[in-house]
Amino acid sequence: MSASLAAPPVRRPRGREGAFVPVLAVVLALVAVWYAGAYVLNRPQVMDAFARQKVEPDFESLVAATWSMERPVLPAPHQVAAELWKTTVEQRITSKRSLVFHGWITLSSTLVGFAIGTALGILLAVAVVHVKSLEKSLMPWIVASQTIPILAIAPMVVVVLNAVNITGLLPKAVISTYLSFFPVTVGMVKGLRSPEILHLDLMRTFSASAWQTFWKLRLPGSVPFLFTSMKVGVAASLVGAIVAELPTGAVSGLGARLLSGSYYGQTVQIWAALVAASLLAAALVTIVGAIDRLVVRRMGMAR
Repeated sequence: MSASLAAPPVRRPRGREGAFVPVLAVVLALVAVWYAGAYVLNRPQVMDAFARQKVEPDFESLVAATWSMERPVLPAPHQVAAELWKTTVEQRITSKRSLVFHGWITLSSTLVGFAIGTALGILLAVAVVHVKSLEKSLMPWIVASQTIPILAIAPMVVVVLNAVNITGLLPKAVISTYLSFFPVTVGMVKGLRSPEILHLDLMRTFSASAWQTFWKLRLPGSVPFLFTSMKVGVAASLVGAIVAELPTGAVSGLGARLLSGSYYGQTVQIWAALVAASLLAAALVTIVGAIDRLVVRRMGMAR
C-alpha cells in the first residue's frame, strides 16, 4: 500500500494521565506563591525581632526565620503540613486535638444536611416543572432565599432551634440544607426540562401518562444535571456545616478549630483546619463524581 493511502495515525485522548502535568504545575505555582507570601507578610515581625536583638540578618537567615515563626501572619506550607501530620497521624482519632475527630463531627452534619438538601431540591424541582403556577410563585422565593448572608441567618436558626430544645447535629444540618438545596433545585429543574419537544410529543403519541413520561424520559435525562449540581451542593453543605459551628461556640468540629485558633492566635492551627476542610470537600466531590460515572455507565449514557 502506498504511503498516500496509508491510514492516518489515530489520536487518542490524553485522559486523566494527560491532565496530571498541568495540575502539578498549577499546584507547584501555588506553593511557590504561598512561600513568597509568607516571606513578605512575616518579614516585618522578623525584622523587628532582629532589631531588638541588634542583629543584622543575611538573606538566608531572614528567609528561614519568616518560614519558621511560631505565630506567623501567614504560615509556610511546610508548617501547615507538619501541623496536619501532628493532628492526624500522631494523635488518636478520639482525641479532641485530632483533626480526624473534628473532621468527623463536621462531616456528620454535612452529610445529613446534604441528604436533606438533595431530597428537598429534587422535590421542589419536580413540583416546579409539573405545576406551572409554582414556577412563578415558588421559584422566585427559592432564588431570593440565597440572597440572605449565611453568617446572618446561621445564628438565628441556631437560637430558634435551641429555644425548642433542638441542639447538636440538627441545627448545623439545617444550615447545610439551606446552602445545598438551591443548586440541586436549579440543576434538577434544568435537567427535567432537558428532553426535546420531539421526545415529549413521542411520549404523548404513545399515550404515556405524566408519571410514565417523568420516569422514562424526564428523570433519566436529568441525571447528568443532578450529579453536576450535587457536586456543588456537597461542597456548599460542608461550608454550611463549618459556618454553623461558629455562632454556636462549638467545642468540636472544624469550625471549632478555627474559633480556638483565632482566640489564641494560632494561625498554623487555623490554616491546618482550612486545608483539612478543603481536602474533605475535594474528597466529597470526588465521591459524588465517582457515583456519577458509575450511574451514567450503568444507564448506558456517554459522558
